[in-house]
Amino acid sequence: MKKTCLLIVGLFYAAFIYANVDTVYIFSKAMQKDIKTVVIKPSNYKKKKNSSYPVVYLLHGAMGVSTNWIRKVPQLQEMADEHQLIIVCPDGSVNSWYFDSPVDSSYRYETHVGTEVPEYIDANYNTIANRNFRAITGLSMGGHGAMFIALRHPQTFSACGSMSGALAVNLITRGYDMQKRLGDTITNRKYYEDWSVLKVMESYQPKDSISIIVDCGLNDFIYGMSKAAHEKLIQLKIPHDYIERSGKHDWFYWANAVRYQLLFFKEHFKRKKRYLSAS
Repeated sequence: MKKTCLLIVGLFYAAFIYANVDTVYIFSKAMQKDIKTVVIKPSNYKKKKNSSYPVVYLLHGAMGVSTNWIRKVPQLQEMADEHQLIIVCPDGSVNSWYFDSPVDSSYRYETHVGTEVPEYIDANYNTIANRNFRAITGLSMGGHGAMFIALRHPQTFSACGSMSGALAVNLITRGYDMQKRLGDTITNRKYYEDWSVLKVMESYQPKDSISIIVDCGLNDFIYGMSKAAHEKLIQLKIPHDYIERSGKHDWFYWANAVRYQLLFFKEHFKRKKRYLSAS
C-alpha cells in the first residue's frame, strides 16, 4: 500500500512538473530541418494571459540533447515559477559547438540558436521581445556556445553565462568533433583561435552592455578555462561576476550552479526594467 501511494504521488508530481513544459519543433531555414526545443513556462502562464516574460536560453553540453536540462534538473519548473521567466532549451546537436561551421554548411547552430529560436519563441509565447529581457547560458560546450553567441549577437542578448564552460576551443584539438566543425588544426588554425570565447571577447564594446557571469568547480578538469576567461575579462576591463567553488564537471554541480545564474539574470532583468521605466 505504501509503495502504491508513493507511486501515485510520484506520478502526480511528474505530471505537475511536465504540464508546463512544451516540446516544440522549430524549422531552421539555415539548415532546412525541424529541430527540437524544450520550453519551460511558469505554472501561472495560462492564467496570466496578459503578462509577458523574460526568457533565459539554456544550452546543453557535448553529446547532449535539448531534454537534458529538464530531465536532469526538473526543479527548473520551480525556478521558472520563482523568477517568473520562461526557460528555453534548444538542441545544439551532439557536438555542434553552436557554430556556423566554416567547413560544414549543414551545421549552422549559431544562426539557429542565436536568431531562429528567439524569433520563434517571441512569435509563439508571451515574451518581452527585447534584448534587455533575453539571457543565454549553458554548461560545458553550452557555456562556450552561450558566451560565443551573446558576444557575437549583442543585439539579441543582454546577458550571458557559462557553467563549467569549455571556453578555450583552441585547446580542444582532439575529440568532441571539433575537427569536423573547424577543420584541420594546421590548415585552419586561425579558426581555432578566432572562434574561441577567449578571442571573441576582445570584440566586446561597452555600448553592447552585456551582463556576464562565469562559474566553475575547482575540481573540474577544465577549470583552467573559466579561470583564464575571468582573467581575460579583467584584463579587458569587462564587468562580470565570477564564481569558483568546490565541484566537478557533473550534474550535481550544474543543478546547483543554474540556481545562482537564474538569480543573476532575474536581478539583471529587474535593473533593465527600472532603467527603462526611468528613461
